[in-house]
Amino acid sequence: TGGMHATVAPDEMETVAEFDHICQGPGENIIVDLLKDPRAFPRMITGVGAKSMSDWVLMDRTLWPNPNLPDFPWPLEPECGWGPGPVATILTSRVCPWQCVFCNESSYIANMGRKSVDQVIDELNFLDDKYGPIGSVVIHDSMFFQHPSWLKEWLEKYPRKAHKRWGYWAAGRSDTVRQWPDLFEALVRETNWNHVSLGFESGSDRVLKILNKECTAEDNYVAIDLLNKIGDDLEARGYIPPKFWANIMLGIPGETREDAFDTIRMLKRMKRVLPSISYYAPYPGSALGYQLIAEGKSRMSKENYHRYPDDKKVKGIDYGFYQKLLRGKFDREVNAGLPQFLRGKSGVYADALIKA
Repeated sequence: TGGMHATVAPDEMETVAEFDHICQGPGENIIVDLLKDPRAFPRMITGVGAKSMSDWVLMDRTLWPNPNLPDFPWPLEPECGWGPGPVATILTSRVCPWQCVFCNESSYIANMGRKSVDQVIDELNFLDDKYGPIGSVVIHDSMFFQHPSWLKEWLEKYPRKAHKRWGYWAAGRSDTVRQWPDLFEALVRETNWNHVSLGFESGSDRVLKILNKECTAEDNYVAIDLLNKIGDDLEARGYIPPKFWANIMLGIPGETREDAFDTIRMLKRMKRVLPSISYYAPYPGSALGYQLIAEGKSRMSKENYHRYPDDKKVKGIDYGFYQKLLRGKFDREVNAGLPQFLRGKSGVYADALIKA
């Protein structure tokens, strides 16, 4: 076994007798030797990664488990609400370089070069030929909207070289949207980036600083207003507008009620939004997670490393307040800080607790 869990919590993996070997870190440059002669390796292995994802061989997706379900387009994937199926999932880059204290993956997973634009397009075309027709694409990068030179090449080549300008889901940050607004707008309009996942996390500058997000509430609002504007224009011209996939966290240690109200106010500002709200989780491997674990404030254990969104994950957090907030019980307080034209918008987001 291997992956992030093995890297940040190896002691938990060592207790599982069924694991013959445990690889910490990237393993693409060690996996073949390990399979050829497993006895030559200790049980706990430090992995060796490639310098660039361009060095990776094309993945044989038929090696993936086949669920043998009548509507499952194996080895592609079914639609999940972001676009029509069959869905092709792909990576263009690995590791977000920012240092947010709820994640901070770059501190324990080595960064590496990005897969070339041509490789990404060739892989999608291959999947379309062999297993398609593809309906849409999910780019599972932790941070797609980075490296402007790569993005400009994607902007130039994807609409021209891909078999189809498939709509896709991909992630970004509000500060980079604000930094490169013209590039962002061109990608949304010209490459059919129609599900834009942005890690807003909070509408409060206080909380964004607690999270070391390196974004401000103003950055968030600039990104929101820009995508709203693009969507309004496309809709007025008869096109399907892009949607926000808005990643939001509540129940962050140190968050006040007013901070939480600011986050709901920010959500109300978004048009065409698919809110993805979760309660903060102190996972090992993250700076804030380690702090809360050391202080005995984490309610997580190796038995509940799941993605149930409404789990009570930190001691001392008033989850009853957040449940009422998401049911719209504090709309009067939320609306007091909003302009009149947004006050009529529903503040009920209980159904948006969909991942953690």
